[in-house]
Amino acid sequence: MRKLVLAVGGSLILVAPLSQAEVVGLGASVSYWDSDLSGKATTNNDVVDVENELNLDSDSNANASLYLEHPVPVLPNIRLNYTLVEQSGRGDVGLAGFDGVTGDVQSDLDLEQLDLTLYYEVLDNWVNLDLGLTARDLAGDLIVRQANGLATSETSIDGVIPMGYLAARFDLPLTGVSVGAEGNFISFDGDSLHDFNAYGQYEISLIQFRAGYRQMSIDYEDDNDRLDVEIGGPFVSAGVSF
Repeated sequence: MRKLVLAVGGSLILVAPLSQAEVVGLGASVSYWDSDLSGKATTNNDVVDVENELNLDSDSNANASLYLEHPVPVLPNIRLNYTLVEQSGRGDVGLAGFDGVTGDVQSDLDLEQLDLTLYYEVLDNWVNLDLGLTARDLAGDLIVRQANGLATSETSIDGVIPMGYLAARFDLPLTGVSVGAEGNFISFDGDSLHDFNAYGQYEISLIQFRAGYRQMSIDYEDDNDRLDVEIGGPFVSAGVSF
């Protein structure tokens, strides 16, 4: 992790004097993400399949972002992004059970993350390229309850994680149409997090509409608890930019 942070940080230092917006820009967006979940959770060496045994399915997603770009040299631009994924389901963990819970179960998974990204615009014309660092405040809780209420298991992860940030967009001149992709990534000490999306965008006046696909992978251990899951699916968003 330290090598990745140093490498990306060194790249930011190199591009900082060359990368800045010509005017102040402010934007915000909200989106709906129709996501599916797969993978495993581990607590005290007990492992459960969140898709096939717990039958977790999407209940709701909240996604919002806000960014500020400015013409001040050296100082990075700022982006905030919030994501909340809530899933629930009824399943069966069998007689072997999971962390003391057996048989029919009711399960709930909440994943919440807040990203603070500092980035520079390396290119800013019909080809746009941003490079930066993200601090992700990640919290996840999986509650598995036995149907008769006699036993409950909780798997939790919590941490602030540094990640690399990369975004690229290609504009079709005079059309308001563009295509792009952006992502955050890190891998260290057997843990890894990746969060990528690709999209098409249409912009008219100050309004932006996007549609695309987002894939998030979390393989993270916190003491005796571990989540190794993937969340992916299409999304649509609407935003404004000034």
